Amino acid sequence: MSGVFPVVHRVSGVFAIQGDEYVKRGPARASDVVGLGRLDSIATGETVGTGKKAPQGVETPPPPQPVFVTGLGIQDRKDEVKLTTALGKLCEEDPSLEAEHSRETHQLLLKGQGEMHLRVALERLKRKYSISVDRVRRQVPYKETIRKSVEIRGRHKKQSGGHGQFGDVVIEIRPQPRGAGFAFSEEISGGVVPKQFFPSVEYGALDYLNKGPLGFPVVDVAVTLKDGSYHSVDSSDMAFRAAARLAMSEGMPQCSPVLLEPIMAVSIMVPSDATARINGIIPQRRGHILGFDARSGWPGWDVIEAHIPASEIEDLIIELRSATAGVGTYHAKFDHLAELSGKLADEVVSEHAEAAA
Repeated sequence: MSGVFPVVHRVSGVFAIQGDEYVKRGPARASDVVGLGRLDSIATGETVGTGKKAPQGVETPPPPQPVFVTGLGIQDRKDEVKLTTALGKLCEEDPSLEAEHSRETHQLLLKGQGEMHLRVALERLKRKYSISVDRVRRQVPYKETIRKSVEIRGRHKKQSGGHGQFGDVVIEIRPQPRGAGFAFSEEISGGVVPKQFFPSVEYGALDYLNKGPLGFPVVDVAVTLKDGSYHSVDSSDMAFRAAARLAMSEGMPQCSPVLLEPIMAVSIMVPSDATARINGIIPQRRGHILGFDARSGWPGWDVIEAHIPASEIEDLIIELRSATAGVGTYHAKFDHLAELSGKLADEVVSEHAEAAA
């Protein structure tokens, strides 16, 4: 029961928990650890009591932010719908768990407080709901962009009896400042491309940007329709969309594409005597230390602020706890995208291509 509107439940008894056995006992007092029979609609954090009056709620702290993530691969496709429901139940029972379907990588993720925490949760998933999943590496949501501009023509022409298809565009593709996103404009004069087809050219460009030359979504690119031609009978929205998509596919590889990796803003909380050790760990993960300060309200603790690539924090909590006798933790959130080049970029592109094959 919680709040001002109590919900009445009838339980089959109060039980003492002794290992894996439940022994019926007398009334329970505040702070006792007990089991309640046939009570399946109460959530973690709610307060229960006896009588008609709702008990005074106990304020519980918010669950800690997840620091360990794994991808989930379902073993039996028929369990997909059941898996979503089961994960929701697990997260209700344990608010420090989070299940998420990544919109960027389309991967099902389970987040928690460490490797053992997730292992126990997945064992419970199998035991209670009869669903088996594989743990897979979390995919990093890489992006790509371009370094230089190019002007390119795309011509889509098909004739197969009756009305054909014709669309002809000349577009300029150029880089945008980081974070500016996609922009489309036109500089058509003389009606060489009718206005009604401008949106189709934009949609054709956007179609291509879902997967660029390196195989990742493209960001921070501007496209300008400069010139083109049309046919009074054979031109259509579909034809101009195809022409723009063709121009993008031929032009983008000429624009010096570059891989972008997500960089996380990380706050690491550790005892002060471990700060020097953590300062050595961060550069090993291609991180950059921004500074550190005393942790407010925690005498003898420091907070280290750093930027670390998302690909390098997957198992950070394991090394962090090893260096701090198990007490260190961190918070992380996305900060910006940064260029990744050289051998590391080549490996990412190669692995992505192999996985997509």
